[in-house]
Amino acid sequence: MRLIYYYLMAITILSCQGRNNPVTNNASTPTYVLDSLWTRTSNACIVSQPTGIGIDRDNHIFIFQRTGRKWTNPFPDSLISQNTVFELDPQTGKVIHSWGANYFIMPHGLTVDKDNNVWLTDVGLHQIFKFSHDGKLLMKLGVAKVPGNDSLHFNLPTDVAVADNGSFYVSDGYGNSRVVKFSSTGRFIKAWGSYGNKAGEFIIPHGLAIDKNSTIYVADRQNNRIQLFDTTGNFLKQLNNNVSVEQLPSVAIDPNNHLYAIDYDPRKKADSTVYGSTFFGFDSSLKASIHFGATGSAERTTCWFHDVAVDAAGNIYVGDIIGLKVLKFKPVRRINE
Repeated sequence: MRLIYYYLMAITILSCQGRNNPVTNNASTPTYVLDSLWTRTSNACIVSQPTGIGIDRDNHIFIFQRTGRKWTNPFPDSLISQNTVFELDPQTGKVIHSWGANYFIMPHGLTVDKDNNVWLTDVGLHQIFKFSHDGKLLMKLGVAKVPGNDSLHFNLPTDVAVADNGSFYVSDGYGNSRVVKFSSTGRFIKAWGSYGNKAGEFIIPHGLAIDKNSTIYVADRQNNRIQLFDTTGNFLKQLNNNVSVEQLPSVAIDPNNHLYAIDYDPRKKADSTVYGSTFFGFDSSLKASIHFGATGSAERTTCWFHDVAVDAAGNIYVGDIIGLKVLKFKPVRRINE
Protein backbone atom coordinates (compact mmCIF):
# COMPACT_ATOMS: atom_id res chain seq x y z
CA MET A 1 0.00 0.00 0.00
CA ARG A 2 1.35 3.41 -0.77
CA LEU A 3 0.16 6.99 -0.51
CA ILE A 4 -0.45 8.96 -3.66
CA TYR A 5 -2.25 12.21 -4.06
CA TYR A 6 -5.77 12.30 -5.44
CA TYR A 7 -5.30 14.57 -8.41
CA LEU A 8 -2.40 15.99 -10.40
CA MET A 9 -2.24 19.53 -11.69
CA ALA A 10 -0.60 19.75 -15.12
CA ILE A 11 -0.14 23.37 -16.05
CA THR A 12 3.09 25.30 -16.61
CA ILE A 13 3.06 28.51 -14.63
CA LEU A 14 6.57 29.80 -14.35
CA SER A 15 9.89 29.71 -16.08
CA CYS A 16 13.21 30.06 -14.30
CA GLN A 17 15.46 32.65 -15.95
CA GLY A 18 13.34 32.41 -19.09
CA ARG A 19 13.38 28.59 -19.42
CA ASN A 20 10.16 26.60 -19.33
CA ASN A 21 9.62 24.41 -16.28
CA PRO A 22 6.82 22.00 -17.25
CA VAL A 23 4.71 20.50 -14.50
CA THR A 24 5.21 16.75 -14.43
CA ASN A 25 2.84 14.03 -13.27
CA ASN A 26 4.51 13.53 -9.94
CA ALA A 27 2.86 11.46 -7.22
CA SER A 28 4.15 13.90 -4.60
CA THR A 29 2.10 16.74 -6.10
CA PRO A 30 -1.03 17.48 -4.03
CA THR A 31 -4.37 18.89 -4.96
CA TYR A 32 -6.27 21.20 -2.64
CA VAL A 33 -9.85 21.73 -1.56
CA LEU A 34 -11.42 24.68 0.18
CA ASP A 35 -12.01 24.16 3.91
CA SER A 36 -15.44 25.77 3.80
CA LEU A 37 -16.21 25.33 7.52
CA TRP A 38 -12.95 26.99 8.65
CA THR A 39 -13.37 29.73 6.07
CA ARG A 40 -16.95 30.48 7.15
CA THR A 41 -16.04 30.58 10.86
CA SER A 42 -12.89 32.65 10.47
CA ASN A 43 -14.55 35.26 8.31
CA ALA A 44 -16.98 36.21 11.04
CA CYS A 45 -14.21 38.57 12.20
CA ILE A 46 -13.23 39.91 8.75
CA VAL A 47 -15.02 43.17 8.06
CA SER A 48 -12.67 44.74 5.51
CA GLN A 49 -9.61 43.95 3.41
CA PRO A 50 -7.38 41.21 4.97
CA THR A 51 -4.04 42.37 3.61
CA GLY A 52 -1.52 40.41 5.69
CA ILE A 53 -1.30 36.77 6.79
CA GLY A 54 1.26 35.01 8.98
CA ILE A 55 1.59 31.80 11.00
CA ASP A 56 3.12 31.45 14.45
CA ARG A 57 5.01 28.53 16.05
CA ASP A 58 1.74 26.86 17.11
CA ASN A 59 0.33 27.14 13.58
CA HIS A 60 -2.09 29.85 14.74
CA ILE A 61 -3.11 32.11 11.88
CA PHE A 62 -2.53 35.87 12.17
CA ILE A 63 -4.60 38.21 10.02
CA PHE A 64 -3.94 41.94 9.51
CA GLN A 65 -7.03 43.75 8.24
CA ARG A 66 -8.07 47.32 7.49
CA THR A 67 -10.88 47.19 9.99
CA GLY A 68 -13.66 49.43 8.68
CA ARG A 69 -11.34 51.25 6.28
CA LYS A 70 -10.84 51.40 2.49
CA TRP A 71 -7.81 52.35 0.42
CA THR A 72 -8.41 55.97 -0.65
CA ASN A 73 -6.34 58.72 -2.23
CA PRO A 74 -5.32 60.48 -0.09
CA PHE A 75 -5.30 58.08 2.85
CA PRO A 76 -7.36 58.90 5.95
CA ASP A 77 -5.41 60.83 8.56
CA SER A 78 -6.74 59.21 11.72
CA LEU A 79 -5.74 55.94 13.37
CA ILE A 80 -8.10 52.96 13.20
CA SER A 81 -9.80 52.79 16.61
CA GLN A 82 -10.71 49.08 16.38
CA ASN A 83 -8.53 45.96 16.52
CA THR A 84 -6.73 45.16 13.29
CA VAL A 85 -4.72 42.02 14.20
CA PHE A 86 -6.57 38.74 14.71
CA GLU A 87 -5.13 35.42 15.92
CA LEU A 88 -7.20 32.45 14.68
CA ASP A 89 -7.36 28.79 15.67
CA PRO A 90 -6.00 26.67 12.77
CA GLN A 91 -8.57 23.91 13.31
CA THR A 92 -11.77 25.83 14.01
CA GLY A 93 -11.13 29.29 12.55
CA LYS A 94 -12.31 30.91 15.79
CA VAL A 95 -10.65 34.07 17.11
CA ILE A 96 -8.18 33.37 19.93
CA HIS A 97 -7.05 36.94 20.51
CA SER A 98 -7.18 40.33 18.79
CA TRP A 99 -5.35 43.61 19.21
CA GLY A 100 -3.94 46.52 17.19
CA ALA A 101 -6.40 49.35 17.83
CA ASN A 102 -5.10 52.95 17.62
CA TYR A 103 -1.81 52.08 15.91
CA PHE A 104 -2.48 52.06 12.17
CA ILE A 105 -3.84 54.16 9.31
CA MET A 106 -3.60 51.75 6.37
CA PRO A 107 -2.55 48.19 7.30
CA HIS A 108 -0.58 46.19 4.76
CA GLY A 109 1.90 43.38 5.48
CA LEU A 110 2.21 40.91 8.39
CA THR A 111 5.02 38.50 9.27
CA VAL A 112 5.51 36.27 12.33
CA ASP A 113 9.16 35.50 13.06
CA LYS A 114 10.67 32.37 14.66
CA ASP A 115 10.42 33.98 18.12
CA ASN A 116 6.67 34.59 17.64
CA ASN A 117 7.06 38.34 17.24
CA VAL A 118 4.60 39.97 14.83
CA TRP A 119 5.91 42.44 12.23
CA LEU A 120 3.53 44.83 10.50
CA THR A 121 3.78 47.49 7.80
CA ASP A 122 1.55 50.54 7.42
CA VAL A 123 1.57 52.26 4.03
CA GLY A 124 -0.33 55.27 5.39
CA LEU A 125 2.16 55.94 8.17
CA HIS A 126 5.24 54.90 6.10
CA GLN A 127 6.36 52.78 9.05
CA ILE A 128 7.09 49.24 10.14
CA PHE A 129 6.29 47.82 13.58
CA LYS A 130 7.51 44.89 15.67
CA PHE A 131 5.10 43.61 18.33
CA SER A 132 5.22 40.80 20.84
CA HIS A 133 2.89 37.88 20.20
CA ASP A 134 0.21 39.42 22.42
CA GLY A 135 0.45 42.92 20.98
CA LYS A 136 3.09 44.83 22.96
CA LEU A 137 5.01 47.30 20.78
CA LEU A 138 8.72 46.42 20.71
CA MET A 139 10.13 48.45 17.80
CA LYS A 140 9.01 51.08 15.31
CA LEU A 141 10.95 52.34 12.29
CA GLY A 142 10.22 55.17 9.88
CA VAL A 143 8.84 58.63 10.51
CA ALA A 144 5.05 58.76 10.85
CA LYS A 145 3.35 60.23 7.77
CA VAL A 146 6.68 61.39 6.31
CA PRO A 147 7.81 59.46 3.20
CA GLY A 148 11.46 59.33 2.18
CA ASN A 149 14.22 57.30 0.56
CA ASP A 150 17.04 57.20 3.07
CA SER A 151 18.09 55.15 6.11
CA LEU A 152 15.42 56.70 8.37
CA HIS A 153 12.41 56.84 6.05
CA PHE A 154 10.21 54.55 3.97
CA ASN A 155 7.73 55.34 1.23
CA LEU A 156 4.66 53.07 1.54
CA PRO A 157 6.53 49.95 2.78
CA THR A 158 4.78 46.69 1.98
CA ASP A 159 6.29 43.71 3.84
CA VAL A 160 8.96 42.41 6.22
CA ALA A 161 11.00 39.18 6.23
CA VAL A 162 13.04 38.18 9.28
CA ALA A 163 16.16 36.00 9.19
CA ASP A 164 16.99 33.44 11.87
CA ASN A 165 19.71 35.72 13.27
CA GLY A 166 17.16 38.51 13.79
CA SER A 167 18.25 40.76 10.92
CA PHE A 168 15.29 41.78 8.79
CA TYR A 169 14.40 43.06 5.35
CA VAL A 170 11.73 45.55 4.29
CA SER A 171 10.20 45.75 0.81
CA ASP A 172 9.84 49.49 0.23
CA GLY A 173 7.48 49.41 -1.70
CA TYR A 174 4.90 51.51 -3.57
CA GLY A 175 6.82 54.78 -3.35
CA ASN A 176 10.38 53.42 -3.40
CA SER A 177 11.64 50.49 -5.47
CA ARG A 178 14.08 48.94 -3.06
CA VAL A 179 14.71 46.35 -0.37
CA VAL A 180 16.20 47.62 2.91
CA LYS A 181 18.22 45.47 5.32
CA PHE A 182 18.45 46.13 9.08
CA SER A 183 20.22 44.50 12.02
CA SER A 184 18.20 42.76 14.72
CA THR A 185 18.24 46.02 16.72
CA GLY A 186 16.92 48.09 13.83
CA ARG A 187 20.24 49.54 12.66
CA PHE A 188 20.26 50.35 8.95
CA ILE A 189 22.71 48.10 7.05
CA LYS A 190 22.06 48.67 3.35
CA ALA A 191 19.45 49.09 0.62
CA TRP A 192 19.36 47.84 -2.95
CA GLY A 193 17.15 48.19 -5.99
CA SER A 194 15.73 50.92 -8.22
CA TYR A 195 12.74 51.38 -10.51
CA GLY A 196 12.75 49.22 -13.64
CA ASN A 197 12.40 45.73 -15.08
CA LYS A 198 16.02 44.61 -15.26
CA ALA A 199 17.63 42.17 -12.83
CA GLY A 200 17.78 43.78 -9.40
CA GLU A 201 15.22 46.43 -10.31
CA PHE A 202 11.61 46.52 -9.10
CA ILE A 203 8.21 47.91 -9.92
CA ILE A 204 6.47 47.64 -6.54
CA PRO A 205 8.40 45.10 -4.44
CA HIS A 206 5.29 43.88 -2.65
CA GLY A 207 6.14 40.70 -0.70
CA LEU A 208 9.19 39.04 0.88
CA ALA A 209 10.24 35.61 2.13
CA ILE A 210 13.48 33.97 3.31
CA ASP A 211 14.26 30.27 2.95
CA LYS A 212 16.47 28.05 5.12
CA ASN A 213 19.46 28.80 2.90
CA SER A 214 19.06 32.55 3.60
CA THR A 215 17.92 33.26 0.05
CA ILE A 216 15.69 36.35 -0.15
CA TYR A 217 12.61 36.06 -2.39
CA VAL A 218 11.01 39.31 -3.58
CA ALA A 219 7.55 39.42 -5.15
CA ASP A 220 8.21 42.07 -7.82
CA ARG A 221 4.52 42.77 -8.28
CA GLN A 222 4.14 44.83 -11.44
CA ASN A 223 6.95 42.95 -13.20
CA ASN A 224 4.98 39.73 -12.58
CA ARG A 225 8.00 37.85 -11.30
CA ILE A 226 9.94 36.66 -8.26
CA GLN A 227 13.54 37.79 -7.83
CA LEU A 228 16.05 35.90 -5.67
CA PHE A 229 18.94 37.56 -3.81
CA ASP A 230 21.58 36.64 -1.27
CA THR A 231 21.72 38.41 2.09
CA THR A 232 23.95 41.19 0.72
CA GLY A 233 21.56 42.00 -2.11
CA ASN A 234 23.37 40.22 -4.92
CA PHE A 235 20.96 39.08 -7.63
CA LEU A 236 20.81 35.28 -8.01
CA LYS A 237 17.97 34.49 -10.43
CA GLN A 238 14.38 35.27 -11.28
CA LEU A 239 11.20 33.28 -11.76
CA ASN A 240 8.98 34.74 -14.46
CA ASN A 241 5.26 34.09 -14.52
CA ASN A 242 4.44 32.53 -17.90
CA VAL A 243 0.84 33.66 -17.47
CA SER A 244 0.42 37.16 -18.90
CA VAL A 245 -1.13 38.96 -15.93
CA GLU A 246 -0.51 42.30 -14.29
CA GLN A 247 0.60 41.32 -10.80
CA LEU A 248 2.48 38.81 -8.66
CA PRO A 249 1.79 40.20 -5.18
CA SER A 250 3.18 37.77 -2.61
CA VAL A 251 5.46 34.82 -1.87
CA ALA A 252 5.77 32.38 1.04
CA ILE A 253 8.18 29.68 2.21
CA ASP A 254 6.67 26.73 4.11
CA PRO A 255 8.42 24.85 6.97
CA ASN A 256 9.72 22.32 4.40
CA ASN A 257 11.48 25.13 2.50
CA HIS A 258 9.11 25.08 -0.48
CA LEU A 259 8.19 28.25 -2.34
CA TYR A 260 4.63 29.44 -2.99
CA ALA A 261 3.20 32.52 -4.71
CA ILE A 262 -0.01 34.18 -5.88
CA ASP A 263 -0.86 36.28 -8.91
CA TYR A 264 -3.68 38.60 -10.01
CA ASP A 265 -5.27 39.46 -13.37
CA PRO A 266 -7.45 42.61 -13.12
CA ARG A 267 -8.72 42.44 -16.72
CA LYS A 268 -12.48 42.22 -17.14
CA LYS A 269 -14.44 39.27 -18.51
CA ALA A 270 -17.50 39.60 -20.71
CA ASP A 271 -19.66 39.75 -17.58
CA SER A 272 -17.56 42.71 -16.29
CA THR A 273 -15.99 40.69 -13.46
CA VAL A 274 -12.22 40.54 -13.13
CA TYR A 275 -10.36 37.37 -14.05
CA GLY A 276 -8.89 37.28 -10.55
CA SER A 277 -6.11 35.40 -8.77
CA THR A 278 -4.51 31.99 -8.72
CA PHE A 279 -2.12 30.25 -6.39
CA PHE A 280 0.93 28.26 -7.45
CA GLY A 281 3.69 26.31 -5.75
CA PHE A 282 7.12 24.95 -6.61
CA ASP A 283 9.06 21.80 -5.99
CA SER A 284 12.61 21.74 -4.62
CA SER A 285 14.08 22.49 -8.04
CA LEU A 286 11.89 25.60 -8.34
CA LYS A 287 9.64 24.05 -10.96
CA ALA A 288 5.95 24.95 -10.78
CA SER A 289 4.06 21.87 -9.63
CA ILE A 290 0.64 23.02 -8.41
CA HIS A 291 -1.78 25.68 -9.61
CA PHE A 292 -5.33 26.54 -8.65
CA GLY A 293 -7.72 29.39 -7.98
CA ALA A 294 -10.38 30.19 -5.41
CA THR A 295 -12.56 27.25 -6.48
CA GLY A 296 -9.76 24.69 -6.19
CA SER A 297 -9.37 24.44 -9.99
CA ALA A 298 -7.10 26.49 -12.24
CA GLU A 299 -10.07 28.65 -13.26
CA ARG A 300 -9.86 32.32 -12.32
CA THR A 301 -12.82 33.78 -10.47
CA THR A 302 -13.55 37.23 -9.08
CA CYS A 303 -11.02 37.48 -6.26
CA TRP A 304 -7.82 39.34 -5.47
CA PHE A 305 -5.32 37.36 -3.43
CA HIS A 306 -3.12 39.85 -1.59
CA ASP A 307 -1.02 37.67 0.73
CA VAL A 308 -0.34 33.96 1.23
CA ALA A 309 0.94 31.74 4.04
CA VAL A 310 1.43 27.97 4.39
CA ASP A 311 1.42 26.05 7.69
CA ALA A 312 3.36 22.96 8.78
CA ALA A 313 0.58 20.63 7.60
CA GLY A 314 0.60 22.10 4.11
CA ASN A 315 -2.60 24.10 4.51
CA ILE A 316 -2.64 27.26 2.42
CA TYR A 317 -4.17 30.55 3.57
CA VAL A 318 -4.83 33.51 1.27
CA GLY A 319 -6.47 36.88 1.87
CA ASP A 320 -8.98 37.96 -0.76
CA ILE A 321 -9.30 41.76 -0.73
CA ILE A 322 -12.18 41.79 -3.21
CA GLY A 323 -14.28 39.20 -1.38
CA LEU A 324 -13.13 40.54 2.03
CA LYS A 325 -12.35 37.06 3.32
CA VAL A 326 -9.57 34.64 4.16
CA LEU A 327 -9.59 31.26 2.44
CA LYS A 328 -8.05 28.03 3.74
CA PHE A 329 -7.17 25.22 1.32
CA LYS A 330 -6.34 21.72 2.56
CA PRO A 331 -4.14 19.20 0.69
CA VAL A 332 -6.16 16.11 -0.22
CA ARG A 333 -4.76 12.58 -0.54
CA ARG A 334 -6.22 9.09 -0.97
CA ILE A 335 -4.89 5.58 -0.45
CA ASN A 336 -4.54 3.28 -3.45
CA GLU A 337 -4.13 -0.45 -3.05
